[in-house]
Amino acid sequence: MQVVAFERQAQGTGASRRMRIAGKVPGIVYGADQKPQMIELDHNALYHALKKEQFHSSVLDLAIGEQTTKVLLKAFQVHPFRPIVLHVDFMRVAADRKIHMKVPVHFVNAEEAPAVKLEGCMISHVLNEIEIMCLPADLPEFIEVDLGGLHKGQSVHVNDLKLPGSVTVVTHGAENPVIASALTQAGEVSAESTTEGDGK
Repeated sequence: MQVVAFERQAQGTGASRRMRIAGKVPGIVYGADQKPQMIELDHNALYHALKKEQFHSSVLDLAIGEQTTKVLLKAFQVHPFRPIVLHVDFMRVAADRKIHMKVPVHFVNAEEAPAVKLEGCMISHVLNEIEIMCLPADLPEFIEVDLGGLHKGQSVHVNDLKLPGSVTVVTHGAENPVIASALTQAGEVSAESTTEGDGK
């Protein structure tokens, strides 16, 4: 995705306020052993881009004048109750340096899983995003998790994932976290408990 920005000269609270009134968003680009650069972006274009999942988990082409730089969206600030973006931060990336990112998880084939189709279970999504490390060229927009083989009581763990290229999962604490599990539905548990109680 390409993001168009312009170099920003004026700084300070007053300048930022005037910029927002004019439909612009102040921002900054930093990293890759270069000086931070102050920028401004069109508010409406940025606002709509922020609604797209891939904008948050892709290497972006940031065009400032005639120069284009590979960046990641690192942070943005929005107004607490109005649909206004107040500030945005981008980080430059180098092709030979691994990056840390959180990417969304896309679950597929849940309805085809034996646990759901035959065994009356529901699938619990434990993680909706995963923290990864990889080279910029290998950054996936999302990680796909196939739930089609799950049976009752089984789970999909991080180590079960098929990861592309240089991608590795960064875990904190647990070595092999659960991503999704096939759980018995509450009604079935109650029925089983009642049956067991009647038998005693």
